[in-house]
Order: sequence, then structure tokens, then C-alpha cells
Amino acid sequence: MDDRRRYDHATAHLDPPFAILDLRALRANAEAMVARAAGKPIRVASKSIRSRAVLERILAMDGFSGIMAFTLPEALWLVSTGMRDVLLAYPTADRAALAELAADPRAAQEITVMVDRAEHLDVVESAIAGVRNRHEIRVCMDIDAGFVALGGRFRAGARRSPVREPDQVADLAADIAKRPGFRLAGLMAYEAQIAGVGDDAPGNPALTRAIRWMQARSQRELTVRRGRIVQAVREIADLEFVNGGGTGSIEKTARERAITEIAAGSGFYHPRLFDFYRGFTGRPAALFALPVVRRPAAGVVTVLGGGYPASGKPGPDRLPQPYLPCGLRYDPDEGAGEVQTPLVGQAAEDLRVGDRVWFRHAKAGELCERFAGLHLIEGDEIVAEVPTYRGEGRTFL
Repeated sequence: MDDRRRYDHATAHLDPPFAILDLRALRANAEAMVARAAGKPIRVASKSIRSRAVLERILAMDGFSGIMAFTLPEALWLVSTGMRDVLLAYPTADRAALAELAADPRAAQEITVMVDRAEHLDVVESAIAGVRNRHEIRVCMDIDAGFVALGGRFRAGARRSPVREPDQVADLAADIAKRPGFRLAGLMAYEAQIAGVGDDAPGNPALTRAIRWMQARSQRELTVRRGRIVQAVREIADLEFVNGGGTGSIEKTARERAITEIAAGSGFYHPRLFDFYRGFTGRPAALFALPVVRRPAAGVVTVLGGGYPASGKPGPDRLPQPYLPCGLRYDPDEGAGEVQTPLVGQAAEDLRVGDRVWFRHAKAGELCERFAGLHLIEGDEIVAEVPTYRGEGRTFL
């Protein structure tokens, strides 16, 4: 039975819109990620999952350890439900959450906050100044992992941290070490230009060559620089972990001696943007279904809703992909609409009002901001329905 028939059969009693998670595909993706990591543990990026129940399923598999959260309130909530070892991926200025962290012994033990400058430490100190019996704050330093060339005129990679060179990182580490109430626990450097950029651009060989050139040089430069940074910081503090990478770079980052763990999240759901890599393939695991509600003309159907663009630089690649049945595409004059989305193509001729069209989101966890739950499919049956963060009343961003 092909995927479309499996999904239609499993969800025949449901009225779309709704979202599903194919457990068989999820497990296959997870196993492939572990193999690529070659023995190094993978820390699960929660922003790409956004369902506590799914996080628990993944963490129960071999090869995965710890969570990379995206906000401090999220991290506090996850720890309050029993989860452990939560690294905050981004700096926070949430004073109330910082005070809660400092006052809670278990949260302070399990959560590590992110900093990339002394100002972040100042914010933390100010936020927790009034907390009685406050607990030590675990800290991780975020290092700029971007690629810079042509004397700084060219840059690739996310604009994250202002600290880049070993001496800069060592200075920040020394500042952390001398401040009472802080403990430097780890380092993080996310190579977005490798982990988050596909190196097999469809229909554009020139762009593909340029991306591969950039990524190869970036990987060599970062391997050397990250190794020197870790060596410099270990002279100041006993690091518990050095985190790097993402779904698109697992096997490359794992080869670095300085790295102790990999971060990854999108690979579990395998959204559309992760189709364009040479080094690995995945199976689409998270999908959403929309109902056909109109047939306005020959070769055209209209589905309800659908305007679920992904974050990032605006463009067609940020739109969900009409996935099943094959052969549907957006009307170029309308795209994906807030309340309705026309789709054109030969496959539209065989669709009737009440049928469903299956979509893939361009990114992973952002899908869960649109749905209160995920229907878990095993084979051609729904075996459970689990809430997303939204379904538990949690909207962190």
C-alpha cells in the first residue's frame, strides 16, 4: 500500500485539517541520524519537534541524549515535567524566567543558559539579584561558526555570536569564571551554512557548485578554529560538552575531535527544505491534510486554508509542498492562502470535493504551531493522538 493510501485509510474517520506523524518514517530517520553521528550522542532540538510526547519517544531511542530548547520558559516547563539536561540554544532576557531558574534547585541543575557576551551575564545577575538562596547558573558560550572570505566582504552562516577567535572566547570564559554564581559548562558553535543549507540545489548547477565550494572551505576553517577555541577554554574551565552541527552536517561535525555531541532536530520530521542534500536522504514523517472544498475550473481544486509559510528569507521554498497526490502545484497568482489555496495540475482532475491533499511543511517544528495535536500512524492505522506544544496550551514564540 502506497503512502497516500495508507494515510487516507488511517485517517478516513477524521475531517481535515489535521496533522500526522508517520512513526515508521520517524524511526527510520532517527536510525539514519544515529549512524551518521558515528557514536557521538545527538542532542534533540526541541524547536524542530514541538511535542513533548514525541520528544519523549525520541529520547527513549538509542543515540539521543539531552534537549536543545529555544526559550527559557520552555526549558523550565520541560524540566518541570521530568525532562533532564536542557541546553538553551539562544540567549535570554526573560528576567522572570531567570529568577525562577535561580530559585529552583532542580531547574538550575538541569538547564544551561546561553551567552555570547558579558552583557548577557549582566542581565542574568540583575534578574536574580533579589532571589534568596539562589542556585548556581550553568552557562554555555555560543561561538560564531560562520564562514568569512574575501577580507570580510563575503559571509555565510547565521548571525549569532560576536565572539569568533580563540582569544575572544578565552576572555569571555575568564569573565564567566571570575563571577560568583556562574559555572561554565559548555561551548556551542552552529555551522548554519553547512547544517542548514542543502548542497544539491535543484535545477541550478552553478549554485550547487558554489555552495559545495563554500561548505568545503568553511568546514576546514571551522575544524581548525573550533579546535583552538576548545583548547583555549579548557585551560580556564573543565567543559562538560562541546556542541556543534545540525541535521545537514551530522557526519561532518562528528568527525571533529573537539566535538562531544551533535545537535539535530529537523531530520526527524524531514521537512521539504531537507530534500536537497547529497550526504543523506530522509523520509517525510510529518504531514498535514487539507480538504478539497472547491473545483473552480478544469484542472483546478481549492483546499481550505494552507497559508503556513516557514520562517527565514521569504521565497517559494518557504511554502508548504503539495505532496500527495503527486502533480499538484500552486496557482502562481495566489500561492498559499490564509483561508483557501487553489492548486493546479493534472492530479486535480481526479480530486473531488471532500477529498484531501497531503502537504509537507518547508520546516519541521513550525508545523506544530498550526495544530493542537499529531495523529501517530503505524502502518495504516492511527495508534495514538498526542498534543503539540500548542495543544498543551504552550506558545513560547
